[in-house]
Amino acid sequence: MPTKPSKALETFPNPKPERDYEISFEAPEFTCICPRTSQPDFATIRIRYVPDKLCVELKSLKLYLWSFRDEGHFHEAVTNQILDDLVKAVWPRRMEVVGDFFVRGGIHSVVTTRYGEEDSSPSLRAPHSGAKQSQ
Repeated sequence: MPTKPSKALETFPNPKPERDYEISFEAPEFTCICPRTSQPDFATIRIRYVPDKLCVELKSLKLYLWSFRDEGHFHEAVTNQILDDLVKAVWPRRMEVVGDFFVRGGIHSVVTTRYGEEDSSPSLRAPHSGAKQSQ
């Protein structure tokens, strides 16, 4: 059966949860569609994170990134969406996602978004972080 794009991110237990260590991925063939022009946008997506209890499985990450291929997204939105989805899948100690988009209209854009101690986004607080949940 052929492999298909998927929004499902699979995880596995961190083999060394007592240690802070960094995992890095680089996906140099990321594509999505520009919502203004309907032309393809190409990028390298770089992901760095320090896992807590879970790690993201690579094949599911590949299929997840592939799922954006035919969707319309601005650079800023898709980079933040990737961070949000990954954080909700693995609840890392820290994570950074960089969308390094190819030149379009003479402009090279790089979008960097982070999750971690300095992050103030209440929608991305791990359920086990000890932060009070608003009712």
